[in-house]
Amino acid sequence: MTLTVAIVGSGPTGIYTLKGLNQINQPLTITIFESDAEPGKGTPYHPDLNDRAMLSNIASIELPPICESLVAWLSRQSDERLAELGVERSSINEREFYPRIVLGDYLQQQLNQLIEIGRAKGHRIDIKASSRVVDITLHKSDISLKSQSGSGETTDYSFDHVVLATGHDFPETTEVRPGYFVSPWPAPVLKTIPPCKVGILGTSLSGIDALITVATKHGVFLLDEANSLRYHPKPETEGFHATMMSRKGVLPEADFYCEIPYRPLSICTPEAVDALIATRGSQLLDAVFELFRRELAACDPAYAAEIGLGLLTVETIDKAYFRAREEADPFVWAARNLAEAEANKAERKTVEWRYAILRMHEVIARAIPHLDEDDLARFHKHFKTVFVDDYATVPHQSIHRLLALHRAGKLDIMALGQDSEIDNKQVARGAVVKTEEGQFEFEAFIDATGQHPLSARDIPFPSLKAQGLVRKAATKASGPLEGGETGIVRTGGVDLDESFRPVFEADLTNRLYCGSISFLLHKLPFVQGITSARDIGEIIALAIADDMAAEPLLQPKQWALA
Repeated sequence: MTLTVAIVGSGPTGIYTLKGLNQINQPLTITIFESDAEPGKGTPYHPDLNDRAMLSNIASIELPPICESLVAWLSRQSDERLAELGVERSSINEREFYPRIVLGDYLQQQLNQLIEIGRAKGHRIDIKASSRVVDITLHKSDISLKSQSGSGETTDYSFDHVVLATGHDFPETTEVRPGYFVSPWPAPVLKTIPPCKVGILGTSLSGIDALITVATKHGVFLLDEANSLRYHPKPETEGFHATMMSRKGVLPEADFYCEIPYRPLSICTPEAVDALIATRGSQLLDAVFELFRRELAACDPAYAAEIGLGLLTVETIDKAYFRAREEADPFVWAARNLAEAEANKAERKTVEWRYAILRMHEVIARAIPHLDEDDLARFHKHFKTVFVDDYATVPHQSIHRLLALHRAGKLDIMALGQDSEIDNKQVARGAVVKTEEGQFEFEAFIDATGQHPLSARDIPFPSLKAQGLVRKAATKASGPLEGGETGIVRTGGVDLDESFRPVFEADLTNRLYCGSISFLLHKLPFVQGITSARDIGEIIALAIADDMAAEPLLQPKQWALA
């Protein structure tokens, strides 16, 4: 009988999973479930959820090709279609950043091409739009799945393999109290915010997206005679002013030029990290940090001396990394950093310390699932922020917009510090922010801190949850447990094997694959973005091929996801 596979979600992870399954020579019956009416676009790129002004932070050169590259796809679009997408033909190149909705259209068309390719190879592929999977149950040899249509009608299915590829997880209701938004998505909801004092929690690209969505409701960005971007408020919008805030009160830096494909590292290599994983029973994080420190010093000795790298530890690296930026005016720093990034891009100049940290985050990710309880907490609290800041740079256009808003008197940045409180209950609308500097009231407030990690208790399928098979991720205990025993503790996320299958002892099928980003962040903190979706999809497709005892055309990958 033909093997049956369900893919729950048709965003990037689902798409790359389908690409991998298409390489299996034995015919499959594949069913793709998508809760949205337009399969393939994904939450971060859907036109109903994102404003046209929102920019993606991944260039074509970084996008793993599906059927064709983003540049190739854009180049064959008509002038009329490019105008609809807001793309100038002259600006199409592999290092350009495009609106999120452009990637949504690209991904949808790639999905459609994959379906055609798969069917031509003999696979039976069915896509069910407006069909939300509401329950899953594991049995001895198959998996039950229940879906619900937009009209509320439910249908029961049975599959050999089920892939959870639901990507980002955001609340269905955004404005949970008047003027208080727990997410910047769907973006059109933010257009209802009147010209008032707006607080935005988060200064990353998600926070910038939220800001630009509101700002373009109350004004326009235009180039002046000197080719400098200016923000022009609309009439009767004098009350609009935004304050972006974060613990440090710094802005992300502009995307920096670097060599792609990456140059290999010489010290902090995959082999070196794997050797530490195999030999270090404890203090793994400190040993990995030593590799990081040596590599960074070798790549950029001047930067290493500037931040005093030789004396830094896991606990102090983030303070040294951010110190100069925290001490500077955020907009002065942003303008200077933008000018440097634009000049380096024009000259194809690589800043070696930035490039070293960018390359090392993918290698060091290999060690994170193997850290013990204390080291995992130390990593999340101190070390992770350095990598996240380095790889989460934003398009140059985003920084230009922030500077234009600040020049127009419409934007400030607030540092919350270590001791702050956000209260949305003592005011009729928005929220009050309390810091050591005082109390600040906002008539509208947006939490734009991005995707938060989810755990086993957040599994949305009641029968699967009731079976008790999906548990929090296992982490090595740092010391003896109660009674003097040694072992593991359950710290968060979901306990999965290297093929993203839940780990359990029950005599039931384990052909359920959790590729949903929000459940992976606890042990795989860098799994955000389309490159991670590619890696996850390939690993899952390979596991399914191996289970079939087929000869896949795929190459095995490690669990080091960027």
